[in-house]
Amino acid sequence: MRVPFLAVRTRSSDETTRLGLLIGEVIRPGEIVLLVGDLGTGKTTFVQGLALGLGFERRARSPSFTMVHEYRGGRYPLVHVDLYRCNSASEVFDLGLEELFEPPAVSAVEWGEKAFEIAGRDYLELDFSWDTGEDVRNIRFLPSGRWQDRMGDLADVVRGWATT
Repeated sequence: MRVPFLAVRTRSSDETTRLGLLIGEVIRPGEIVLLVGDLGTGKTTFVQGLALGLGFERRARSPSFTMVHEYRGGRYPLVHVDLYRCNSASEVFDLGLEELFEPPAVSAVEWGEKAFEIAGRDYLELDFSWDTGEDVRNIRFLPSGRWQDRMGDLADVVRGWATT
């Protein structure tokens, strides 16, 4: 198990959305966020906030059935991917996501553990899990590649929520 750079606890869906919004305000073109966690832990809620932080007025919806939603009209395009229905690495490769992950798009991938092989080495993994208490979740920040250099900026953004 990798040690997270930091961990955050949100106590409601609104806080999870707010966390996404704050990260959306500082994210850069071409960056990839891989969202890992069980059903219902807040991955889509986080992406809704990320979209708000990128300047989108329309609410992001889960692309569970279409697998990919592309949003345009914000600071950068947002590619929202849901790999829940993919059962193998070859299915993920067949989607051709590598082309969508290129700048200026920002990519958010739910069930991101299925995309490690195509994400390259530069991504931020956010690991969502339930904590004790109603609607309380832990979100661990696991940077890879150039994201390791950005964690100081993100720590400043999420100051007050960090638990480790």
